[in-house]
Amino acid sequence: QVQLVESGGGLVQPGGSLRVSCAASGITFRAYAMGWYRQAPGNQRELVAVITSDGSTNYADSVKGRFTISRDNAKNTVYLQMNSLQPEDTAVYYCNARHVVSSWLDYWGQGTQVTVSS
Repeated sequence: QVQLVESGGGLVQPGGSLRVSCAASGITFRAYAMGWYRQAPGNQRELVAVITSDGSTNYADSVKGRFTISRDNAKNTVYLQMNSLQPEDTAVYYCNARHVVSSWLDYWGQGTQVTVSS
């Protein structure tokens, strides 16, 4: 059974930092590209950042220079370090795993709430 379990969300003041984590089980972690998406109320889910199996990264323009995605293949975990957070970053953040060859093998976590407010 595939599980993606996010953790680390919470409330942070504008300008602050937060790191969210996603622990994966039930998949061959190295064979998957890992991504973080977010969805704010009334908005569609959007890509925040993705890291491929070989460590290449890609970011949404809105978070470039502020967020960093990384992965630890030994721990089957992907991280999203978020700095200089702004109220518009408030959303539920979801972890995604997509197989690099068989793209129909696509899994989602339950999400973790990140709220940026003073």
